[in-house]
Amino acid sequence: MKTKQTYSVEFKEQPLSKVLQRGSRTVGAVAYELNVNVLTLRNWMRGTTAANRISSSGHAGRPEDWSLEERLMALHESHRLVDDALNGWCRERGLFAHHLVQWRADFCAGGAAASRRESAQEVRDLKQGNVQLQRELKRKEQALAEAAALLVLQKKYRALLGDEAE
Repeated sequence: MKTKQTYSVEFKEQPLSKVLQRGSRTVGAVAYELNVNVLTLRNWMRGTTAANRISSSGHAGRPEDWSLEERLMALHESHRLVDDALNGWCRERGLFAHHLVQWRADFCAGGAAASRRESAQEVRDLKQGNVQLQRELKRKEQALAEAAALLVLQKKYRALLGDEAE
């Protein structure tokens, strides 16, 4: 039976620093180079980025949950960064460059993101209402078909009894 291996904090810091400065290499390549399991390294990254986000930036949520003020500060801090510097900065904060591009477009559009969120919620509500209406329509169609079948059976029954009475 294989026991779970534990690593010291000092040992974890070495691969994490290499991952943050990896350039165009993948996390898998860094893990292979250091002879560490890729999933273990990713878990360490996830743990440190969450801790960094909580301690340094004061927010631990997803990029979608960032407030407008936090988004504006992120755009301001990353304004002059390009390529590897920008990607490293984004990794430290748990972002992707496309988040910054979208936030910049939202600020330029004047709050279109809020209206998009509201319209997305409205679409979800409409879809849910549509599903409920379709369910109700199906139930009513079944009730109507059952009523029609009962009427047909009633006519047949009367026709059979009418023939016997004569």
